[in-house]
Amino acid sequence: MEIVINNLSKNYGKKSALKNVSVTIHSGMYGLLGRNGAGKTSLMRILATLSVPSSGEISMNGIPIKETTKIREIVGYLPQDFSFYRNMSVYGAMDYLGLLSNIPDKVRKERISALLEQVNLKENVRTKVKALSGGMKRRLSLAIALLGNPQLLILDEPTVGIDPSLRKKIWKELFALRDNGVGILVTTHVMDEAELTDKIGLLLGGKIIAFDTPKNLKEGY
Repeated sequence: MEIVINNLSKNYGKKSALKNVSVTIHSGMYGLLGRNGAGKTSLMRILATLSVPSSGEISMNGIPIKETTKIREIVGYLPQDFSFYRNMSVYGAMDYLGLLSNIPDKVRKERISALLEQVNLKENVRTKVKALSGGMKRRLSLAIALLGNPQLLILDEPTVGIDPSLRKKIWKELFALRDNGVGILVTTHVMDEAELTDKIGLLLGGKIIAFDTPKNLKEGY
């Protein structure tokens, strides 16, 4: 996996969320750190093709970001807020999204079962999404992000509201995915989580002001 970002900007009216961001990301696990409003979510939504940049260019494995259908085939996205399919069951929501992604019936069934067990929701297959706790919705959204076997996994604060034991399990799964060649881009406000990534990008005012290993960043700043 290779993501190439050149002079990326995103404006909301007169406000600039991202300003001429340029960075190349290879396979591995990358963290994004920055205060609220730094541009982290704007960047992730653009990479997930849910938002259109105001200017600049992005490609993933040589595919231009404008080719949204091809990009969505290789990207899994976990947003900050999970607020859709509230009246569906846990299984129903995953099955519906699997259908939309053209995952074959047998493969979809097996994958949903394995992912729900992975995120400790196996006993909640019939529970409606609206009845889940915040932490359970977070776990469901992670399972949905993994449903299509993505080459790039974009995670916006994946462990918010999740208890410490499951948080540890989720990071173990993320390491396994990384070791199997999946690119992972994650935002977090938890410093010890950020230190688990291979490289960290520091965002301030819509700009990446530093991009290096956790060790080098700690020594340099």
